[in-house]
Amino acid sequence: MTVDFIELSLGSHVISHGYDSENQETMEHVEVEGFSKKVIAISRIKSVSEKYILTDYTDGRWIYWEYEEDYDYVKKLLVSLR
Repeated sequence: MTVDFIELSLGSHVISHGYDSENQETMEHVEVEGFSKKVIAISRIKSVSEKYILTDYTDGRWIYWEYEEDYDYVKKLLVSLR
């Protein structure tokens, strides 16, 4: 059985809208209170740091989600699904 999704508690996030004419990244910061459980397609995950999980977004954008879980837990979860 293949697992295609994981569930994480996600909160505030930063959306990368691409680059402007001077090659500066255009970022939109979205602050929310607390965290909400969300199901994420593993195929959308690009990287995980100790604070953010980076995923594909719409129209070629990327989104950096803050997550509530422990980094080592997320790392082990993803490694176990390979």
